[in-house]
Amino acid sequence: MGLQKDVHQFVHFIKVEKGLSPNTLESYGRDLKQYVHYLQQENVEAFSDVTHHTIQSFLYELKLQDKSAATLARILTSVRSLHGFLYREQFTSSDPSSLIESPKKEKRLPDFLSADEVELLLQHQTIGSVPLELRNTAMLELLYASGLRVTELTSLELDHVHLAMGFLRVIGKGNKERIVPLGSQASKALTAYLESGRQQLLKKQRHAYLFVNHYGRPLTRQGFWKILKQRAKQVNINKSFSPHTLRHSFATHLLENGADLRSVQEMLGHADISTTQIYTHVTKTRMKDVYLKHHPRA
Repeated sequence: MGLQKDVHQFVHFIKVEKGLSPNTLESYGRDLKQYVHYLQQENVEAFSDVTHHTIQSFLYELKLQDKSAATLARILTSVRSLHGFLYREQFTSSDPSSLIESPKKEKRLPDFLSADEVELLLQHQTIGSVPLELRNTAMLELLYASGLRVTELTSLELDHVHLAMGFLRVIGKGNKERIVPLGSQASKALTAYLESGRQQLLKKQRHAYLFVNHYGRPLTRQGFWKILKQRAKQVNINKSFSPHTLRHSFATHLLENGADLRSVQEMLGHADISTTQIYTHVTKTRMKDVYLKHHPRA
């Protein structure tokens, strides 16, 4: 089989068998497109001709392009997954990626907002369309209250929200379901949006998605990103941050206020607790900063 055909079979496999999200599938596709382009430049016509040295040369080429260690590690994961699939399915007689070590990632602490900055961001401001502002406030309150990924937020459906019981049913990565508690402020904002915002935005359209745009269609990740930037501008928060920053803030503030790591892991939907442990580094770093700033003999 040709390179492109093999990649297509692999992507179909991970889509059907692994149940990966569209964003993850898109990421695999981008990484493997770069890989195939490199192999074609090197006149490699089949994956069975790829050697350990071929993959190392590909990674070196990416490094010359100033790709970060995190990006290199992600691309290598995609390449390994592809070659592992081809070997298991007996399209190739060996897996040339198996012995290649991942580039060491720099440990980068996640960005987060202070409690005061979150309060500022969540101030309700009626500017422009009232239904849109009710929706925006509900989304921001919900994101900070629950620590959802932005894709999880925009894909929420009406029957995933249980206001009376105070929880959300979230479908996360790999179609894994988890239950996330709702705070009182998020419940209040959601109630206001459902009572006085969503129906007006729908414009007589009918579908299950909770958050919709001004055309009445499901809101996209890009649409929410624009809303977040606009709200930050309205309340004069000048630092650079993304929707994921609110997720980081959710986890950091919980741990700072005494939540246990395992509970935070469950709420974030992390498969491995080591992913959640990065937030303990954040809280320790912050504790040290506070000590140095305020202790008279620091």
